[in-house]
Order: sequence, then structure tokens, then C-alpha cells
Amino acid sequence: MAFFQKILEFDTEFFLYLNSFHNDFWDTMMLMITRKETWIPFFAIILFFIFKNYRSKWWLVILFVALTVLLADQLSVLLKETIQRLRPVHNPEIEHLVHNVLRKGGLHGFVSSHAANSFALFAFTTRLFRNRGYWFLMLFWAVLFSYSRIYSGVHYPLDILGGAVLGWLIGVGTYKTLMFTENYFFLAKIPKIETTNLDSKQSGLIFLVFCVLAITVVIMTSLLHHYNYL
Repeated sequence: MAFFQKILEFDTEFFLYLNSFHNDFWDTMMLMITRKETWIPFFAIILFFIFKNYRSKWWLVILFVALTVLLADQLSVLLKETIQRLRPVHNPEIEHLVHNVLRKGGLHGFVSSHAANSFALFAFTTRLFRNRGYWFLMLFWAVLFSYSRIYSGVHYPLDILGGAVLGWLIGVGTYKTLMFTENYFFLAKIPKIETTNLDSKQSGLIFLVFCVLAITVVIMTSLLHHYNYL
């Protein structure tokens, strides 16, 4: 128990250290980064290449993508309500030290649903597409998306780590289940999912959409602060 308590104390100290780096500009940036709506075009281009590359099996792949996100989201919520670790913003011992951006969220925070969802998508889609450039891009997005929750003051680093591990396990599990389903029920139909990769041109287009989104967020944040809208 003493060892476990030391881990929690270190987690709290590390959170306060990371959360202490903030300013008005980054508050707005992280507010946009942490919202799922910001990434709709990014998700849309990924779904487009699922439609394009897997033809007659696109619906099967989409079904498992939805299952991956659903499991990550619901299991992370279940763990929150079972473990009941208070979020930093609701912890009476440190809440006065926490820099919170906009909302405080629910009472409990272990594990982070943002981290679980993003790393589940990372684990599933990188195995699906098998493209090195896409792998690095998705890892960067998942880390950035998850870190925004520490910046916002609603999750400890261990909440993020726990969510990432949960999401990764779910993503790997649903991908293997997809492979089992294809091999036993859809093997005769083409293309074969296991051998259909994302090519370099397609990964380049996904990267371009991501960059355009990132630049748009930076420009919008700069304009909002320049004209004192925030």
C-alpha cells in the first residue's frame, strides 16, 4: 500500500508540474484540440479510405471501427465508476492549484475516455492500414488529444496511461476479431483485409488534412486573441 501511495503522490506532483505550463493562447488551443468536433475532417478522410480500399467489405470494417470506439468509451466509463478516483479539479486537496480550461467534467477520472478512444483507434486503424507514416501520425494525434486532458486539468497522467493501455488492448482485440470474422465468414469476398494496405499517396493525403486542420486551429486561435474575442 505504501508503494501504491507513493505512485499516486508522484502522479499528483507530475500532474501539477505539467498543468502549470499554461497561458491564454494555449488555453484556446487546447480547448479546440480536446474537442472531438475539431477532428471530424480527419476522421472523415480515414473513413473515406476505408470505403475506397475495402470495397465490398467496407461495412464490416466500419462496424468494427464503431465497436472499437464503443467498447473503449463504455469500458472507460465503467472503470471510472468502479474505481472512483477523483479528477484533479474535484480533489479538495489540490483543486485550488489546478488550472482548469472550461469544464470540470464528471466526478471521477480513472481512466480517461479521451485516451481510451484515441488509442483504441490508433491500435485498430494502424493494424488495418499497415502504413508507417500513418502509424506515426496517429500516435502523435493520440498523444496530443490525450495530453489536452492534463492541460485542461481534468486528468492525471496515470488516468491517461490507463486509458491508453485500455484503448490499445481493445483496438488490438477488435482487429483480431475482425480478422477471425473475415477468415471464417467472408474469405471468398475480395479484397482480403489483411493484405490491403494504405499506400503512400493516401497516407500523404491524410497527413495533408491533419496539417490543414492544425494550421486552421492555430490561425483561429491567433485571430480570436488578436481581436480580443477571448
